Amino acid sequence: MPRGAALSRKLGGWQVICWALVLSLPIMLVLTFATLPPSFAGVGSNAWIGLGYVSLFSMLIGFVFWYRGLAQGGIAAVGQLQLLQPFFGLALAATLLHEQVSPLMVVVTLGVVLCVFGAKKFAR
Repeated sequence: MPRGAALSRKLGGWQVICWALVLSLPIMLVLTFATLPPSFAGVGSNAWIGLGYVSLFSMLIGFVFWYRGLAQGGIAAVGQLQLLQPFFGLALAATLLHEQVSPLMVVVTLGVVLCVFGAKKFAR
């Protein structure tokens, strides 16, 4: 991550992620052909839509904003915020998907939040 953040200060977030994708393309092509299924007949439209969504939004657009945030806010500060992601993930899963969140999951998540808060407070 530090190299990507440093590069995003010079090049910009979208250029960094696009170059990372271009550089990883040869390896991904080899792995794609090595694990290619014999037929795509069993792959439904929901799977293709899901793949497109993850490819475009999570991997491309999400990383553009991530690298921009790293460049603007600093690696240490923004990197700690990523540790709060499980908290938001549990909250969204419970709220939007009506997933059952166990008390142990809440305790562990609160522990992570407290660690992030403590690290930010005592780092000054």
